Parts: sequence; structure tokens; C-alpha cells
Amino acid sequence: MSSGSAGARGEGAVPAHGSAGPARRSAGPARRSAGPAGRSAGPAAGGAGRVALVTGAGRGIGAATVLALADAGWSVLAVDSAGDNPALPYPMATHADLAAVAGRACESAGAPGRVQSFVADVRDLEAVTAAVAEAERCWGGLDAAIAAAGVIAGGVPLWEVPLAQQQAVLDVNLGGVLSLARAAIPALLRRPAPRSGRFLAVASAAATRGLPMLAAYCAAKSGVAGLVRALAAELADCGVTANAVSPGSTATPGLDESARLYELPGAEAFASQQPMGRLLDPAEVAAVLAFLASPASSGMTGAIVPVDGGLAL
Repeated sequence: MSSGSAGARGEGAVPAHGSAGPARRSAGPARRSAGPAGRSAGPAAGGAGRVALVTGAGRGIGAATVLALADAGWSVLAVDSAGDNPALPYPMATHADLAAVAGRACESAGAPGRVQSFVADVRDLEAVTAAVAEAERCWGGLDAAIAAAGVIAGGVPLWEVPLAQQQAVLDVNLGGVLSLARAAIPALLRRPAPRSGRFLAVASAAATRGLPMLAAYCAAKSGVAGLVRALAAELADCGVTANAVSPGSTATPGLDESARLYELPGAEAFASQQPMGRLLDPAEVAAVLAFLASPASSGMTGAIVPVDGGLAL
């Protein structure tokens, strides 16, 4: 299962999310074309004139979501920490990765400037608030906020996991979603009624299954699912919905880290745990997020949507 640039799993691994290291902020359009795969989510995700902010945008599901939204007509602020987390033993997305994603998204959409990059650590509420303000400054408002940043750590029983790694998992995977909700939901509500705001998060099969040697990750992802349901109840009939996706094992750099934690030969080892018999492509998860971000998902709130190749069956 996997999201943006860091953290992944498979049923024994964790989904790859966006990176969340110590970097704070900086902004500006990115021009280079390269980066993770991701395609348009199709007509149902039409976003002409709509504005989104995506965390964990440097690679993985976060990057694929930026690409899908841009192809569907959205203006997107692609947010990532773009720096390593000293508590974790594997590399996060870089400034170059983030710039490449934004550049590729603009090129694919044929619209220079449609995607801007912004460096912010999701653990830092002030930095996330600044990212939201930047999206509003660039495009006049915000219609969707997508929390795809995440990390993974474990590989040993909970009581043997270094405290710094445990805290990093909780602070990024759950705390980062809380930070985005605090910063972005007021902006979504600033759109005039009738509005169609969307708050989205990347949960995981780990939210409902006990994965050995990934206890902190499971706790964080359960928290994300509970948070999304609570937000849906709080937002009620205001025109802003809250939903999440629950990815299965997805081909990302984070899934490679999961394989290392489980001492497996490679990420492909997780494919057999999914009835579909293969890893997911990040673009497949991004396509569902793009639909959930669109006005077409107006009848859904509080949903945790499996995109897992049948893993939850």
C-alpha cells in the first residue's frame, strides 16, 4: 500500500506516502519534466477552475495524484518536505523530485503554471498553513486538500522500535493529516455556498488489520480513518466532504523500504498477498482520489474506499 514519497507497505509492508522531513518551506513553479508515473483520472474527475493542495507530492501516490488532477484541469499546489527525516533510515523525496513532478504535470496538462511546488513539513502547522495561504494567493481559493504524506518504520516488535522512529510515524502519518485538516478546512469553507469542498486522506489496509512489526503505522492509519469519519460528521451539510482511500501494496520507493524491513528480496514479494496477484500502480490510487476530489463524489462522505487489489477481502 502506498501513498506519496516515503513509507510503504504491502500486507506486511506499508503503503508508500509522501515524504515528510524537516524542511520547512519555499515556493515557486517547477519546470522540469520527469517524476513518478501518474495519468489522468478521466472525465469524471473534471476539475476546470478548481484548486487542490496535495501533500507528499514528491513521489508515489502523492505525485501521481498531482498528475491526475492537473490532467483533469485542476490547479495544484504540490507540497512536500523535500528533505530527509533524520529519524528514518531511508531517503525521502528531494527538491529535484518535487520540481520534476510539478514540471511534468504542467507539461502533461499543456498548461504552464497550472502546478506550483511548495516545500513544507506536514508536522509543522505553521508551514502547512502557509502552503494553504499560497494556494489561495495563487488561484483565489481552495477546493480540495489531499493528505498523502507518510513514512514507515518498524521491522521489529513495538517495544524495540526506536522512540524517534515511532514518533516520526505518528507525527507524519496522523499528525500531518491533522495539520492539513486544521489549515485547509477553513479555506475550503471560505468558498461561497453552495460549495463542493473536499478533504481527502490516504489511509491503509493497516487501519483495519494488525500488521506485525508495524504497530505504530497501524495505530496512525486507524487514527486517519477515525479522523475522516469524525470530520465528515462535523462538516455535515456545509458543502465540504471528508473521505479517504485505503491502498493495498503499491509500487513505490516506500514499498521497497517495507520489503527491506521484512527482509524480503524485493517489493514484488507483496504482490501475492493481493487477490489480483500484482502490485498497484500509484496512478490507480490517484484516479480514485481524483474522483473523490471532484463534484461527482457529492454523495460520499466519511467513506474509507479500498483501492487494494482485493487485499481487504
